[in-house]
Amino acid sequence: MPRKIGYARVSTAEQCLDLQMNALRGAGCEIILHDHGVSGVQRNRPAFAQALNAVGSGDTLVIWKLDRMSRSLKHLIEINETLCERGGFLESLTEKIDTSTAAGQFIFHVLAAFTQFEREMIRERTRAGLAAAAQRGSFPGRPRKLSSSELVTIAGERLDGTPWATLANHYKVHEETLRRSIAASRPM
Repeated sequence: MPRKIGYARVSTAEQCLDLQMNALRGAGCEIILHDHGVSGVQRNRPAFAQALNAVGSGDTLVIWKLDRMSRSLKHLIEINETLCERGGFLESLTEKIDTSTAAGQFIFHVLAAFTQFEREMIRERTRAGLAAAAQRGSFPGRPRKLSSSELVTIAGERLDGTPWATLANHYKVHEETLRRSIAASRPM
């Protein structure tokens, strides 16, 4: 008898699986597997591998939304092909996709392409934002602990024989931070 196997995923530990789990239960899933705190970009997801392996002929892998399975068009298509090879199907509750029909297969491919498009748009916006910040003189990450003038002073003190520990204590940074900063500031 065909089974419905559910799969849920959240990217961060702070996110909650309840919405997805309730929807999968409501869809009649007998088995529900989930990955908690795992990115959709990552291919090595233990619960997803289990869910995919559990699908046999006539079975359906049920997901809440396509991006819970993957954000890559290529990967989504590979997953769909794997399911087809096993005689299984895919059902996405949010997008109302059911690949057991020709129309469902068509809708799957169209929405998979949109998922990839959305991912690329996020990348473009991120790159544009970083470039704009760099033009304003703002760079991502923590501010540097030591200014350029402090690094010049520290390098001079090191040449005079001042120990790393003394300098680290004086500038209130770790010794390794001093070493890395001095090494990075040296011209090649």
